This record gives sequence, structure tokens and C-alpha cells, in this order.
Amino acid sequence: MCSHRSSCASSDDITPHIVAAHPEQGWNLLCNGAIVFDDTGELLPDGRVVAPHRMPTGELAVAA
Repeated sequence: MCSHRSSCASSDDITPHIVAAHPEQGWNLLCNGAIVFDDTGELLPDGRVVAPHRMPTGELAVAA
């Protein structure tokens, strides 16, 4: 059994920080237990999923 204790009170109180970065795999583990993916999706500690929330391509700035 893991004995890890989160150093963050909750994501509502303070901005959680990265405790394990895996850019080669496209995700980061935050101190509140959430996993954040490079595609802006999230997997929360309670198992809920936050779908990717990317900006529509029509709204992206185009380099000249």
C-alpha cells in the first residue's frame, strides 16, 4: 500500500505542481493526484475523466 501524502490541500485551494514529469509519454502527475495529458485531457484521482478541451482549429493563429 502506498503511504504517499499529498503536499497540496486541493486543486481548489492552490495551484498543484508537477511531481512526476513524463514529456516523452505526454503526461504529468500533479501533487493532488491528478494526471494531466499534453492534449489537455485529465484523469482525476477519483477516476473521473476531463475530456481534452482544445481550441477549434478555426480560432488558431496562423503564422505569416
